[in-house]
Amino acid sequence: MVRASGTQQEREDTMNRTIKVALAGLGSRGKDTYARAAKAFPDKMQIVAIADVNPLKVKMVAEEYGIPENCCYASAEEMLAEPRLADVMFITTQDRQHVPQAVAALRKGYHLLLEKPISPELSECREIVKVAKECDRKVVVCHVLRYTPVFRKVKEILDSGVLGDIVDINASENVGWFHMAHSFVRGNWRNSEESSPMILQKCCHDMDLYLWLANKKCKSLSSFGSTYLFKEEKAPEGCAARCLDGCRVKEKCPYDAEAIYLDNEWIGARTGHAGWPLNVLTETPTPESVEQALKTGPYGRCVYHCDNNVPDHQVVNLNMTDGSTMSFSMCGFTADFARHAQFCGTRGEMKVTMGSWDAQDDVIEVSLYGTKLQTQTIWASELADDFSGHGGGDLVMVEEFLDILLGNREESPSITSLEASVESHYCALAAEQSRLQGGAVIDLDTIRGEA
Repeated sequence: MVRASGTQQEREDTMNRTIKVALAGLGSRGKDTYARAAKAFPDKMQIVAIADVNPLKVKMVAEEYGIPENCCYASAEEMLAEPRLADVMFITTQDRQHVPQAVAALRKGYHLLLEKPISPELSECREIVKVAKECDRKVVVCHVLRYTPVFRKVKEILDSGVLGDIVDINASENVGWFHMAHSFVRGNWRNSEESSPMILQKCCHDMDLYLWLANKKCKSLSSFGSTYLFKEEKAPEGCAARCLDGCRVKEKCPYDAEAIYLDNEWIGARTGHAGWPLNVLTETPTPESVEQALKTGPYGRCVYHCDNNVPDHQVVNLNMTDGSTMSFSMCGFTADFARHAQFCGTRGEMKVTMGSWDAQDDVIEVSLYGTKLQTQTIWASELADDFSGHGGGDLVMVEEFLDILLGNREESPSITSLEASVESHYCALAAEQSRLQGGAVIDLDTIRGEA
């Protein structure tokens, strides 16, 4: 968040009233995550205008939240052509739309809640920092992991100094076999030319998180990765262009779209489910509508015959300015969807698991060195009751942002500064540059524009 706090009149105007929100983008994050904050915190937030290119989504959200027709728009650009409609704009559109829309919104006088990533373009990452300062507006990027009970506790332990100096961090993000195929082979983020690089879209969360947790800054890095499996030359003999088009190997294929979206016992339409990920395929999921979407839409395509180009595995090695190091691994071939991290300090070690199938299984283990090793285990269930939405982080982030705008708090230790968010993007974009150059070492100052 840019620290500029606006005028005294603005601060007085926001006291004892709800924050009015204009919501641009009604996809999974906009419609199903951030919009529901208006129901969770009705005394703090009111949605007064919405925009999306899909008229059915606009109609559904308008009816659910009581948005009048004259405040419904066919695009963010159409909404931004109007005089300022609200205090804040939530921008949850596609990756490459973020900065042009954000800059226009800032110049209109909106504060911003901006979905990550900010942009896949370095120039745009630098531009938004400049414009936010010029316009004296608050901008929070949705790095929601900072707000989870587990990682807040990790931050508390690290800041206490009990582990000594952190010398090395080993971290991994298990994308999960299903999520990899859904979002990054068949889905919206499959092609970096249309969206953004995998390491940015999926892992700028992680870059932001670990730099913040350990209070580190990256000096240089290198990275390797590729599209190992999801390409035509790996297609088994007998597979079809679409899973429902007579594929002869579907019974042996874990990525069969019919088995995942129709018959799966946890998420399948034929087994009574209608939420995510089915509501990405069709606005009103039923067995019939999902089957039709698989026959005609992108999610019914064979994973070996898509237009994807993002890596399905990638490693990044980071050299920090204080001489410490970090290794990070992103992998799409895992049964586990959790994040794992190991913090190796001069006086102790901490291991963290967050994002397990059952959030109650998330855990922090702290071991202090000495002749008698002292170990403490902290289960997630000891820290909170609600872990929905990125381990409990989604709605906490929105509420803390609203509280700052309302003057209910000066700041939050978790609120992501725009400058810190951009730093995580510099690391991710440098990693992609290194990967494309065969693992070349990239000096981060050249990415920041300081060299």
